[in-house]
Amino acid sequence: MNPEDKRVVVKQYIESRYTRVNKLKAEREARKQTLQAKMNELGIDEDSKCLALERHNKNESEHLRAMRDKMSVDNFEQLAIIGRGAFGEVRLVREHVTQSIYAMKKLRKAEMVLKGQVHHVRAELDVMSEADDTNEWVVKLHYSFQDDEYLYLVMEYVPGGDVMSLLMKRDILTEQETRFYIAESILAIESLHNLNYIHRDIKPDNLLLDRDGHIKLTDFGLVKSLGQSRLKFYTPGGASSLTREGTHEHALEGMEVQGWEGMTRRERMATWNRNRKAVIWSTVGTPDYMAPEILLETGYHADCDWWSLGVVMYEMLVGYPPFYGDDPLVTCRKILCYKETLLFPPEAAISPDAEHLIRSLLCDREQRLGRNGAGEIKAHPFFAGLNWDELRAPEAAPYKPIISSMTDTSHFDSFDERPSSSSPQRHNSKDHDLAFVGYQYRRYASTSNVDLDALSVATDSRKSLVSPSHHASVELASSREPASPAAISIS
Repeated sequence: MNPEDKRVVVKQYIESRYTRVNKLKAEREARKQTLQAKMNELGIDEDSKCLALERHNKNESEHLRAMRDKMSVDNFEQLAIIGRGAFGEVRLVREHVTQSIYAMKKLRKAEMVLKGQVHHVRAELDVMSEADDTNEWVVKLHYSFQDDEYLYLVMEYVPGGDVMSLLMKRDILTEQETRFYIAESILAIESLHNLNYIHRDIKPDNLLLDRDGHIKLTDFGLVKSLGQSRLKFYTPGGASSLTREGTHEHALEGMEVQGWEGMTRRERMATWNRNRKAVIWSTVGTPDYMAPEILLETGYHADCDWWSLGVVMYEMLVGYPPFYGDDPLVTCRKILCYKETLLFPPEAAISPDAEHLIRSLLCDREQRLGRNGAGEIKAHPFFAGLNWDELRAPEAAPYKPIISSMTDTSHFDSFDERPSSSSPQRHNSKDHDLAFVGYQYRRYASTSNVDLDALSVATDSRKSLVSPSHHASVELASSREPASPAAISIS
């Protein structure tokens, strides 16, 4: 790493460090204010408040000490592999102390530096750590740490698989089912935009299903902060590199994609289902869901995610994405010429409202629905009569995955264990360590649990001072707090 690169890395680390310190301070103050507000609401006396605050401060101190503890992969029992990609793998793990189940993403540091992915890895860490426990739509990060060779992201485990797997089983979804999944995806994307990030890789693979069948947004390796003035999607060699001879060569090898234009709709669906798995782990990713402004590498904004969602909706109803071609370059050309290539097969029997919504998303940025916020899309006639506040009700999902246990991986692909090889010599180990300095995170225990713990002290201390009916009302109010996602680990 040359001196200029080192200067940039150190500058980014200092900025990130102070941003995180200020954020942690603000979070601590917010938790304290929340506790005080609840105690005032319950009418707790001053002595009991002091006891509750003392317990709360003790929890905060314990968390600060825990943050300084160095974590390692030895803290976890390694279970099944549920994903494998260009830079590493995702594995189901069990934490030894708490016995909680998580998904651990493991990334090779040398590859991340070589492929210029350092910024993306840091952005992924930032967005997942910023999503608090009130955000039901984003996969939560619980820990991050590193060793000499790898980066580790320990996330909540979402056991229902992804929407891609659901589509491979079903081919197409009904309009009612599509309405539900697209509506939840809108809320998930909106929650990310509210955190000031663009996802830039919305596709069925990155929409997970929790144990109740609800959407969880994942894979933030391409997120981009909305705080930057000039946003660019980096592809080595530009969009023209997305060819068989370019970065997709290994992903496209052996694919049966000949004669797409002459196929029937049923043949296209079968071909897409055979080939879709082959491209999802490529370094750049399939371009099928990319907005034209990203392919052109011009300035773009959060509305590029709404284009991608339009492609996902088309695929749910038709059975394959609208711009699929014989190779990625053809796909890119179709996307750039979408006015001529966006066609709806008559046999798909799509309703006028559904087609209008898709066309309102797959259009120029100046006319794209959602350019002024998700509210524009929610107001579309396709969602008429939908109760947006009840989408996440336990029984609202049209499909509920069958989950046999906390460690059930049946909704994910199976991967063989690879024999461990001796670690290669790391010629630039210091450069790698500098690139990822400060790569450590530990999620604070759920605010609701801490509040309940502190309030229980206050409540117990005044049992003899209140009537049985009044005490029962206090217990009832406290019991309405939700369970901690950190303690459950599986949504």
